[in-house]
Amino acid sequence: MYVLESTRIGGVDYILAADAETGDGNCYIFKDKSDSADDTAVYEMVDDENEMDYLLSVFAELLDDVDLEF
Repeated sequence: MYVLESTRIGGVDYILAADAETGDGNCYIFKDKSDSADDTAVYEMVDDENEMDYLLSVFAELLDDVDLEF
């Protein structure tokens, strides 16, 4: 996985990752589910459709030079 972008919304960290370094590939959005006291971050894939739609629009704005298809 290749991290394309990260953001923090409402105190929660999210990352946009792709399975290809360049060119066409599948993108995934992960949410940090770890506690602030944890030594390592634990990310889970976002599966809520409303949350996913919102985050895709946020990442599309952050990556204005990348074409994200929904």
